[in-house]
Formats: sequence, structure tokens, C-alpha cells
Amino acid sequence: MDEETIVAIATPPGQGGIGIIRLSGNRALSIGCAITSTVLTPRHAHYCSFKNRAGATLDTGICLYFAGPHSFTGEDVVEIQTHGGPVILDLVLREACELGARQAQPGEFSQRAYLNNKIDLAQAEAIADLINSTTEQAALNASRSLQGVFSQKIDLLVAMITQVRVFVEAAIDFPEEEIDFLKNSQVEKQLHAIVEQFDHIESEAQQGSLMREGMKLVIAGKPNAGKSSLLNALSGQDTAIVTAIAGTTRDVLREHIQIDGMPLHIVDTAGLHNSEDEIEQEGIRRAWAEIESADCVLLVVDGNLDKADVTGLDELWPKNMTKILRDIPVILIKNKCDLSRERTRLVPQDTMTVVHLSAKTGEGLGLLKQHLKQRMGYKEGGVGTFSARRRHLQSLEQARSHLLSGQYQLSHCGAGELLAEDLRLAQNSLGEITGAVSSDELLGSIFSSFCIGK
Repeated sequence: MDEETIVAIATPPGQGGIGIIRLSGNRALSIGCAITSTVLTPRHAHYCSFKNRAGATLDTGICLYFAGPHSFTGEDVVEIQTHGGPVILDLVLREACELGARQAQPGEFSQRAYLNNKIDLAQAEAIADLINSTTEQAALNASRSLQGVFSQKIDLLVAMITQVRVFVEAAIDFPEEEIDFLKNSQVEKQLHAIVEQFDHIESEAQQGSLMREGMKLVIAGKPNAGKSSLLNALSGQDTAIVTAIAGTTRDVLREHIQIDGMPLHIVDTAGLHNSEDEIEQEGIRRAWAEIESADCVLLVVDGNLDKADVTGLDELWPKNMTKILRDIPVILIKNKCDLSRERTRLVPQDTMTVVHLSAKTGEGLGLLKQHLKQRMGYKEGGVGTFSARRRHLQSLEQARSHLLSGQYQLSHCGAGELLAEDLRLAQNSLGEITGAVSSDELLGSIFSSFCIGK
């Protein structure tokens, strides 16, 4: 594969002013010269005609040549810019294939850049995130990851772990030096500093993941609490049917919105109550399934009632839901302030935040939106964090778990060998993020999600 020259259309399908065909590989220059009948100079824009092997002119445009390793892929790269019609692009693509190139697989250009050490794995994924960004903040985060911000933070953690590993393993391998690192508080201090750094980076990565994928916000509560009205108020349109009849919403309703560029996936669910109706029972089952996978739950109660709290829902919790809700942030929405005549306000509490509002009139809705923005890490001026994926969070969690295990082995068991092994496993988990440690299956899964021209 290293000796093959690949080619692909790098612009989106359809008609446009400009279309780009990209070649990469050791035959890219000769193919580019053959199509343009021009001696291509590196980093020089050539205005030329594009011809087939019979000498017929296909189009005229610009051709650029980037000599490896000073190119995106690290190989010789040629970009042919034609008019953006699908027919002409296909003709030039076909001509390049006839001259010895093969069509690129999804993400193969970025994969070659990674394999040639032009970018690491996190930066390669950031390219796809940047292309697929649906909000301004997500695009800025992806750009920061592409510039290496995330990778630098991971490299810092690896360097800190390596420093401790060197000291610990040296003490194990050379006992005659009489270095008793188990009694050396410096190791414990270093481990504590690494854990603190982990917590900071993991928090940023979670925010970056939310910005990339959007926060899943599930609206739950008893019938007639105002769940559908809240969905309509947040989305700004009549997505859900609102009536005074209990059980109007029987299935899951979904809406995708943005709050100042922050992506939210809102899910309205059936009212939680004991029902003999088979259809309602299925709706309630689906509601609990959505709650279980939520990033945050808006628990709506009727604030016009005397006891507008969550105690009335206790008997409805499935046995495993109490633990699940401990791990999922819950915002208690005391709705219908227009009827209860309570003032709108946001009250932080130990277990959950309480927001008093009226979904019908919109009073207090701004407080909820502001709180949701804060939960997602919104920052004024567009200065955000970096882009992160679920697999990054999993690798960080695994690395942190190994680190905490090693810390325990040192402080409670005095097991230096086990500490050394946990540090090695933590470093390997971090290496999976940037690609320092990766499997062929992981690479294939990542790059197959790219578009063909990247």
C-alpha cells in the first residue's frame, strides 16, 4: 500500500464553482505532469489544460504540487482544481486511474498523514470533527485539537508518568543502590500531581465531547407536569401536542436545538405513572430507557401543587434507577410559576439544581438555558476547550483507574512492582488516544468514518 498512489475527489458531491482532485503517492507527480502536460514546480500554482491520453482537453484550471515530505500526507501530493461539475471531475479522476492511481479509501489521505508522522491520531480525528461540526463552538474546539492542544495535554501526562516510572523501575532493578522509593514522599507527591492533572484534562475532555456530540437532555416527570410545553418552549416551535388530557405523550419525541451554538438533543418522554394501559406501559418503558442514557435529566413537576417535589416519584423508580440517577445530573423544574405565583429563580442544591419557571409563558426559561450552557462549558468569546470523542474519555478513564490502583498499591501494600505495572498500563491507555499505542482494528474503525477525499 505504501507504494500505491491514491486519488480522490476532495470536494463534496454536486455542482460548484470549483472541484478538486487530490493525488498522493510516489507516482502523483508523473500522473499530474501527464494530465497537465506541464513540468510541475513544488508549491507553485500552474494554470494549465487538463488532457486525456488521446490529447483531448477535458478542462482548464489550476494544478498544485507539494513534494514529500513537505505535504499533508508526507508523500508527493498533486491537487488539480477544475470547474466543479461532477462529469468533468469524474473524467479527470478516471484519467488519473488509467495512468496508474487507484481510488482512495475513506480517510486514507489522513491515515497516510498519521502513518508518516505528520499528525497524531487525535489530530487526525479532529480533521473529521472539523468537517462535521454543526456549531461554531464545536468547529473552534476541533480546530484547537487539530493544532495539537489535546495531544499536548496527553503528552504532558505521559511525560509525568514516565518520570515516575523511571524512578520506580530503577529502584526495583537496582536494589543495591539502596533507594527506598516506598518511603520517599516524592513519589506520592508526583502521583498526586498526576491525578490532579488527570482530573483537569478529563473534565475538559468531557466538555469537548459534549460540544462535539451534543448533550442529550431527557425531559421526564408525571403526566400533565408540563413536559411537552417545556420541549416546545426550548425548541421554539410546537413540536409536541399539548393538551389538558393526561397521557397525551405516549412515545418519545426528539428535537435538536442550539443555545448560543451549544448543541442539545432534547427528548420528551411519556408521563411516569402506574398504568394498566399496554400502550402507556410501553411509552413509560421507553422513557426509562432514554433516562438511563441521558447526559442530563430535566425532572418536571407541577409547581402549582402543594408538594412539588420528587417524593411522589419514588414509588415509580425501577430498582436500578436510583443508582443510575446518582450518576446522571438532574435538574428539577418546578413548572407553572404563572399559576403558583412563585417568582422565577434558580436554586442550587446539594443533590440537584432547582429551577422555578413557566414553560407556558417562557418566564424563567432564560435561567434554565444559562444553566445548561454552563453545564456544557460555554465560554464567552468563543474561547473553548478541545474536541474529544467517547473513545478518548474511555482511554482517560482507564488510565486514571490504573493510576489510582498504582497509588493504592504504593500507599497501602508497598508493592513497587505492582505500581510499576499500573503506571505502564496507564501510559499505554494514554497512548491509544494519540496513536502511540494502537491496533489495526482501531485505525480501521477511525479512518473508515472519514469522507473519501480526506
